[in-house]
Order: sequence, then C-alpha cells, then structure tokens
Amino acid sequence: MAVTAKHITALATGLADGAAHAPAARPDTLAPAPLRLEAFFAGRSTGVGMFEDRFGAVRRRMAITLQGHMDGDTFNLDEDFLFDDGAREHRVWRITPVGADGYRATADDMIGEASGRATAQGVAWSYLFQLNIGARRLPVRFSETFTLVDADVLVNRARVTKFGILLGRNTIIFRRGV
Repeated sequence: MAVTAKHITALATGLADGAAHAPAARPDTLAPAPLRLEAFFAGRSTGVGMFEDRFGAVRRRMAITLQGHMDGDTFNLDEDFLFDDGAREHRVWRITPVGADGYRATADDMIGEASGRATAQGVAWSYLFQLNIGARRLPVRFSETFTLVDADVLVNRARVTKFGILLGRNTIIFRRGV
C-alpha cells in the first residue's frame, strides 16, 4: 500500500487528538530535570512535522518513525521520513553524550558534527547539513532546540539558514513509545 499525504494527515490528526484527549499533566510529571536524548528516544518513537519557508508558508509535511539504542558509548537513532510528496529519507544519528550535559552528534548528510548542551529547558545544538533540493545538495545551518513537553512528548524546532539568512523553520513533534 502506498503511503500518501492522507496517511500523514491521519497520523498527525491522531497524534494531536491523542494529545488533546490525554489527561492533564500534573506539574510533577513535567520535565524539571535536564533532557537526555538517549533516554527519550530509547526504543520506538514517532513524529510529525512541517517545514515553513521564511514567510510562514508550509512547504512540506513529514511523518517520522524512529528507533534508538545504545551501542557502547554511542546512542544510535535511526530515522525514517515520509514526506507529503511521497519522498522518503533515512538518516542515522550517532549521538555521544559528553559529560553530564553535553552532546556531540554526526549523521551521513552532515558536514562536521553537531555539538550542544542539555538544560532544564531542553537540548540546543547547531550543525551544517547537506539539504537535498531537487538534484542539488545545498549546505545549510540547522540551529535546533528540543523541548520536553512532558515525559512522552518532545518538540523539536529548527531555524534553517544560509549565510545567516533565514530560509525557513522546521517543527517536529515527537511521541515516544508509539
């Protein structure tokens, strides 16, 4: 069966509907401790997201399935993307915790590595990335933040720039264990 934009919309609606009908979070279940990516993404997770151009127009929607596991000192995060135009991408992040609150990460389509820090508000990191635009690959900078909403929901926001000029924003809502 081919996955279509209808399937992505149904998944997004289901995740949003589940969040809307979930019991209200108690203050003690919200994230007071620093976010640990390797803890949140351990096992299976799903996500839905969109890319908006610099004017706020939604240009692309996506559904993501993820599987994460530790391999020695490295956390491997496999991501499978399905876009609303039917395109698919696969990415493997290799994330290394550094000290109590630091991270280094690489992926095959990155230039160099990401580095960042975990705080009570989430994780922030930045990296250069080879973005596929048609038949071209354009190097751009992603400046990302991961914010833990509750124990099972994480919001990822990224500013995408080239030469410091905003190209757009990417937003993904992740739900673990789904």
